[in-house]
Amino acid sequence: MNGLDSRRVAVVIEDDDDIRNLLETVLTQGGFEVVGRSNGIDGIEAVRAYNPTVVTLDVNMPGIDGFETAKRIRAISPTYIVMLTARDEEIDTLQGLEAGADDYVSKPFRPRELRARIEAMLRRPRVIGASEASADPTPAPSAPDASDAPDAAHPVSASTPAADQSTEGWLVHNGIRLNPSMRIVRVDNVEVALTRTEFDLLSALMDSGRRVRTKADLALLLRGESYVTSHFVSDADKRGIEVHMGNLRKKLGENSNSPRWIETVRGVGYRLTAAGE
Repeated sequence: MNGLDSRRVAVVIEDDDDIRNLLETVLTQGGFEVVGRSNGIDGIEAVRAYNPTVVTLDVNMPGIDGFETAKRIRAISPTYIVMLTARDEEIDTLQGLEAGADDYVSKPFRPRELRARIEAMLRRPRVIGASEASADPTPAPSAPDASDAPDAAHPVSASTPAADQSTEGWLVHNGIRLNPSMRIVRVDNVEVALTRTEFDLLSALMDSGRRVRTKADLALLLRGESYVTSHFVSDADKRGIEVHMGNLRKKLGENSNSPRWIETVRGVGYRLTAAGE
């Protein structure tokens, strides 16, 4: 597979004819060439054949369900995956994100919001995690390669304050180092592979320091609508942030009961721990 095509192609996998037609109309109006399929197996074959930029995927389908379909698509393609479902349970959100989905939208959805969320995804860098990189051998322009990495002969001390490294573009906190432009994260000088979403969340928290970032704020940030309070943030969006934060903490090796980097501010959101904790 040769990476994402320069055309804007969308594959819609939805067994309900009316919803599939609506999605095709919405995406066509957004400038996509749209391919519709009514089940997971045919949808996976369409992904192989058309190399889409984005896939919308229903959870409840005959045959293999949306979670299994997402896993199989992710194994062969770096395409953006948006899962759509009438269910609004946290376990569904968790399954969808763990299956490789980039976003999770509950039905009924607002066409304009769905299109806006897809456009926000497309503005974000394509590949971060090792598993995603293996699916697409052609790295995105913003993805780091060996020539971009910090000079191993002149390592940056994990204990050095962030201000001392500002010219190098690194954010530093309690042994974690993050470079927003190179999309690299290191914990105690060991590189950690994160998804786009996990990286963006960590970058936002490190950039904000001790200022609390609410779940709604972080959800809007991921949609490219930071601080725009007129945009709707659902409970599912907020639960999605919780799931992403849980996955991020696992990859960092964070103990949520005694956090080294990320504190949960109950009922509000998240912030960095104090320096030295």
